[in-house]
Amino acid sequence: MSFMDEASARRILEVLLSRGGDFGEIYCQANQYTRMSLDDGKLEEILSGEDSGVSMRLVASDRTFFYSGNSLQVATLVTEAGRLARALEEGQKSGVIAPFCPRDVPAISPIRILPATVDLGQKVALLRRAEKAARHCHPAVVQFSASYGDSTLSVAVINSEGAFSRETRIYTTLFGSAIAQEGEQIRTGYHSVAETKGFELFDEHPPEEVGKEAARIALVQIAARPAPAGTFTVVLSSKAGGTMVHEACGHGLEGDFAEKALSIYAGKLGQRVASELVTVVDDGTLANKRGSTGMDDEGIPSSRVLLIDHGILKSYLHSRRTAGKLGHSPTGNGRRESYRHLPIPRMRNTMILSGDTPPEAIVAGVKEGIFVCQMGGGEVDIASGNFIFNVGEAYMIRDGKVAEPIRDATLIGNGPEVLGSIDAVGSDLGFGVGTCGKDGQRVPVADAQPTLRIPKIVVGGTVGQAR
Repeated sequence: MSFMDEASARRILEVLLSRGGDFGEIYCQANQYTRMSLDDGKLEEILSGEDSGVSMRLVASDRTFFYSGNSLQVATLVTEAGRLARALEEGQKSGVIAPFCPRDVPAISPIRILPATVDLGQKVALLRRAEKAARHCHPAVVQFSASYGDSTLSVAVINSEGAFSRETRIYTTLFGSAIAQEGEQIRTGYHSVAETKGFELFDEHPPEEVGKEAARIALVQIAARPAPAGTFTVVLSSKAGGTMVHEACGHGLEGDFAEKALSIYAGKLGQRVASELVTVVDDGTLANKRGSTGMDDEGIPSSRVLLIDHGILKSYLHSRRTAGKLGHSPTGNGRRESYRHLPIPRMRNTMILSGDTPPEAIVAGVKEGIFVCQMGGGEVDIASGNFIFNVGEAYMIRDGKVAEPIRDATLIGNGPEVLGSIDAVGSDLGFGVGTCGKDGQRVPVADAQPTLRIPKIVVGGTVGQAR
């Protein structure tokens, strides 16, 4: 999508930088979307529309001036650029504008069926198919809800350093929640599929998969016994995705927290922060993954960022601003929810890389412990690294074998300490998907990990005493 021509963009930037400034930027966005939800057989919401707008940013030393609005009219933007420019003192030399390098960023994820070309009836059918599959699993499944969403997001980043880059991003998601009841026991299971794919996503992941898996998790919880409390060896299955690395490590490696010394990882480049078995990357170039883009929202090309290399901290995740503050190069992690927001350092697809140990061998080496298959929500203190996570699906390990299911477990620990204690890394890799919130902005992400063994971690439960 073409938002404006080069001549118009240059005119706007000239006005924006007319009283000086180190950097000027125009960010354009058009989001064509569909959202719908179903609750217990009833369609609760069907929304289709487009949200378009533009923002401008003027950076002068440590000061940033920002505008956002819905109008893409050049005359309006010239006027608003002038208002931003007048925030600076008169008499300054105009900022420099480099020649533009127009670029259409190639798609990382090829799209076969554009969601915008699929009629609403087919999308509603996905929700009903997921519900039917969930309810057919067992009579104990008493309620099911689901939501569908797709987005065709066109963006353009134009700036005074010569960027004139355009990209189209496609997001498609299906989420299901099943409630199972047996007597007074009521439990909920969740499952979702979400990738940077078109409607072909549901050829590979039929909606029945979402319904059945959500129901299965709810039914497992109904049959589970209360989790024990104490200190245990915990094996995190690759099925758990990368919640642990995302929450306990990833946010602490975002450049704004490091710059302000708010993270436990601040000032530790080159130091050991994890086991030598642990290598962590953030990769925006993986085909079809939810956090992938060809460029970030500042026009920096996506790449794979090596964060932790065999336990040694190598890099932070940077926007243009935080990279400049710390004397580093931007890493392609400057992301924003929409044209209404300033870019900040964010994760994309964050993962612990696979090791060499077969997953079954990791479990076999545990006399008694807990096998975690799904993580839930939780809290992390970035300054200290302390965390508490809910566990969505878990089992006891007895004599090297996965045994009975348990429920209502929590994991309580410290990110660097847990990463430093990992003594086995599996040869597998499993992804989780989500929408990450930070500073009032939500962006699509994925995370991943192999099977991991933590020799000792505090498990919060309802049975037993701490050991």
